[in-house]
Amino acid sequence: MMLVLSGLSKRFGSLQALDDLSLSLDRGEIVGFVGANGAGKSTTMRIVMGVLHADAGTVTWKGTPVDAAIRRGIGYMPEERGLYPRMKVAEQLIYLARLHGLSTSAAKTAANQWTERLGLEERRGDEVQSLSLGNQQRVQLAAALVSDPELLILDEPFSGLDPVAVDVMSQVIQERAAAGVPTLFSSHQLDVVERLCDRVVIIRSGRLVADGTIPELQATEAPRWRVVVEQAAGSAPVEAASLNLPAPAVELDDAGRLVITAAGADEQELLSTAQRLGTVRELGPVRHPLTEIFRDVLTTAAREGTADTNETKEAH
Repeated sequence: MMLVLSGLSKRFGSLQALDDLSLSLDRGEIVGFVGANGAGKSTTMRIVMGVLHADAGTVTWKGTPVDAAIRRGIGYMPEERGLYPRMKVAEQLIYLARLHGLSTSAAKTAANQWTERLGLEERRGDEVQSLSLGNQQRVQLAAALVSDPELLILDEPFSGLDPVAVDVMSQVIQERAAAGVPTLFSSHQLDVVERLCDRVVIIRSGRLVADGTIPELQATEAPRWRVVVEQAAGSAPVEAASLNLPAPAVELDDAGRLVITAAGADEQELLSTAQRLGTVRELGPVRHPLTEIFRDVLTTAAREGTADTNETKEAH
C-alpha cells in the first residue's frame, strides 16, 4: 500500500471526530470516501495534509511518515476552496506550482496544460472571483494537479458542478489513476462514486463501518437474482406464492413484462422457472445502488452503536 492511515483519532472538546480510523490506498487506486455530514471525512484529509494533528495514529506514504517534504507531492483540494479571489487564473496556478518546487518554465507549461485540459484556456487572464462557481471548481482542481502530484486528496471535488464538468473531472481522475496516481476523494454524489471508484470507504461518527469494492459491499447481503420474462398474450397472472422459489417477488415493468426476483446460491432455479413462463429477456444478479448500501450500512452501524451503549449502561 502507498498511503496508509492507521488508528487515527481526533477529539475537539467533547466531540470524538475520529475514532481509531484506518484505511489505505494502493498505486493507481481511486477510493471514494463517504459518510454523512460531520462523519470525519474532512478532518481525516486535513490530518493527512498536516492542517490538523491527530491525537493518536499515523499517516505513512510508501512506508515513511508523511512530513512537509512528502506533502509537497500531494495534490490537495480542500473543502473550503483555497484560491486567491483577486489573482488571475494562470498567475495563481504558476504561483502554486512554484510553491511545490517546479521551475518557472515548468510551472507555466503545467498551468497552460491544465487550464486547457479543464476547459479554462479562455479564462487564464481572468480573476478567480469573476468566474462562475463551476469554473472556480475547475481552477481548484487544476491547482491540485499543476505540480504533477504523486497522490490526490480531493474533498468534495464534484460539488456544484454541472454534468459536463463532472464528466471532465472524472476523466482527469481516471487518467491520473492510469498513470499510477492514487486518489482519495469525498463526495455526497454517490452515483459518481459508484461509477468512478475502485473501492468505497464508509465512515460514521469517525469510525470505519465499511470498506470494499461495490460488488463486495453488495455481497454482504444474501444474493438475489432477477429475471425479465415476456409472456404470450393472454397469459394468466403470476402470483409469487405460486412459484416454488426462495423468497420470490413478482411485478410488471413499464413494458408489461414479468419481473421476478428470488434468493438462491445461483440463478439456475430462477431461470428454469422463468423459461416455463415465457421468453427470458434479461437475467442477472440484483444490483443494489450505492445509495441503498450506504443507507443500510449507516443504519446497521447506528443500531449496533445503540446496542453497545445500552450494554455499557447495563454493565455499570
